Amino acid sequence: MAGADRRSRRAPATRAAARVLVVGAGVTGLLTAVECALAGHRVTVLERGTVPDPAATSHDQHRALRTLAVGNPGRSRELAGAERRWRELAAVLGGGFYRRVGVVTAWPRERVAEVLACARAAGLPVTAEAELPPVGAPEGTVAVREEAAGVLLAEQVLRSAAAWLAGHPAVELRPGCEVAAVSADDGRVRLRGGEVVHGDLVLVAAGPWTRELAGHPVVVYRQTMLYLRPPSALAARWRGAPAAGGLGADGRGWALPPGGGALLKISSDAVCRAVPGTGGAAEEDQEPWALRLAGSGVLPDIEAYEVVGARACHYAADARDGGAHLARIGPRLWSRPACGGTGFAEAPLVARRITEAAREAAA
Repeated sequence: MAGADRRSRRAPATRAAARVLVVGAGVTGLLTAVECALAGHRVTVLERGTVPDPAATSHDQHRALRTLAVGNPGRSRELAGAERRWRELAAVLGGGFYRRVGVVTAWPRERVAEVLACARAAGLPVTAEAELPPVGAPEGTVAVREEAAGVLLAEQVLRSAAAWLAGHPAVELRPGCEVAAVSADDGRVRLRGGEVVHGDLVLVAAGPWTRELAGHPVVVYRQTMLYLRPPSALAARWRGAPAAGGLGADGRGWALPPGGGALLKISSDAVCRAVPGTGGAAEEDQEPWALRLAGSGVLPDIEAYEVVGARACHYAADARDGGAHLARIGPRLWSRPACGGTGFAEAPLVARRITEAAREAAA
């Protein structure tokens, strides 16, 4: 096993190696560094905070990993590929950070045939009329379960990737290293202290700071999360439960189950708001948002649960359509804002594309 681990860290000798600079040590940056190192490239990760950074938009206890993009079988197949890669990465990085417990989503009954048809076209195993964990779903909905899906333990992902990278001979992690400017044309990155670092390819995956470093239009969102412990009477029903979405009176809520060291977490788009940046979150009063979330109907008997805490989480999305698009800004510069659970789950797809670009840059 130790020999296999050493082989996984060793750069292939027959391939040309590119110099890859990654700005930002969130999930996109760290997974891209892992994939580039596995492909034989030299990687430097520049992070203004620690590696990993608890203040990063990627940092949370868990994120949902879905595979079904209704109405888009091709996209669903891509997401299924990301799910497969997450399973492989769990073996490579030595972390049990993926709980393949499935994802159940409440859909209006009149749309279930469409959902199932998309799943069949993509070759995804799904089950209609699935059992929900003890959550609230809108009236007239049917629970559809994605079997090849589940929950990523986000904090464990970041810790495992950072530890693997720290031991790789072709990787340099540089925490406490603030980037001041990035050149789209020649791969130059200027640090706040004046140092200039050169790369054949640069990926800016710096969350809210992506807009000022790469000129990528980004909107920052803040969302209040509630972390809870189920009552003993419901503990058995939550044990091994899937992630659940489409919840609450308005169908905008999510519940991520406890397990693997993570608490039960609920969230809803109803308490998502655009903000200028991540600053000020510590001073913001979370109680009004937490009360609104608690009353959204995600957990109909929420009074029976122990509320452990509330937290304001952030994510950055493309200002044009709210997505988490990977964009080529210049000959050597790529940019990707982080986007909540979807952006976290899709990180292997971004890492694969950047690895391909690094190979092209080294040719």
